[in-house]
Amino acid sequence: MKKIILDTDIGSDIDDALALAYLLREPACELLGITTVSGQPLERAELASALCCAAGREDIPIYPGIAQPFLGRQYQPKAPQAEKLPHWPHRTAFEENRAISFLQRTIRENPGKVTLLAIGPMTNVAALFCMDREIPALLDGLVLMCGNFDGAAERPEWNAKCDWVASSIVYASGVKLHRSYGLNVTLQVGMPVGEVLPRMTGPVLSPAADFAQTWIKRPEQTMYFHDPLAAACLFEPEICTYERGSVEVEILPEGVSGRTILHPCPDGGCESAVSVDAERFFQRFFAVAGN
Repeated sequence: MKKIILDTDIGSDIDDALALAYLLREPACELLGITTVSGQPLERAELASALCCAAGREDIPIYPGIAQPFLGRQYQPKAPQAEKLPHWPHRTAFEENRAISFLQRTIRENPGKVTLLAIGPMTNVAALFCMDREIPALLDGLVLMCGNFDGAAERPEWNAKCDWVASSIVYASGVKLHRSYGLNVTLQVGMPVGEVLPRMTGPVLSPAADFAQTWIKRPEQTMYFHDPLAAACLFEPEICTYERGSVEVEILPEGVSGRTILHPCPDGGCESAVSVDAERFFQRFFAVAGN
């Protein structure tokens, strides 16, 4: 069993819900807790709770986290999928202003055993690392869906852009095992909505399919499995290949800030995914999440 904490902005793009659905059905995952981040963190916690309830895992701790980025405007103030909450049983009461202390306590109680999977803006993670500078050394690993490591890319990846200051802090943290799955790889694991929805059945994918209706605009639209790729690779990292290096986060005028640049070097602190076996990923995802 692998001890995981999930930090997520579930409620915006649908891939966060798919990643949580996967973790809830992965037999090798011991999900210690969930923290939410970005605008409307309480509603995001309710969405996470709906999936946990659907999986029969009401016991998993869920904490609403930080709503605003360290600096600059909030790019995602709302959690649109919250309009589907009346369709699904979920908790409505959560301890607020406890997400960072929960992360700190849980990691310190399990030194060297917890992997932190962050698939939203890096605000909670950066706040944790700033509050307790020993935490990066106490993690078993840090896995992010963040960045775009295509050297020609000018467009910053969404999670990195939404809080570029936090992203810079996290990439400079020095965690002993740090992997990032950027747009350069996650855009290779896409499937037309018309093909995905018929496969989104079972206890936890059914509510995720309902949440997706707020996001789907047309049946030929591509659904990208950004966050589920990072989740699945926790248990089968060989789905991707990696390049080691150090990551620089550009902090420039708003609208450009958040571009990530990988500087290859053998002793760098980050393993960035550079290729993916898409067929192998989809086989694992639907075999686990759909059961």
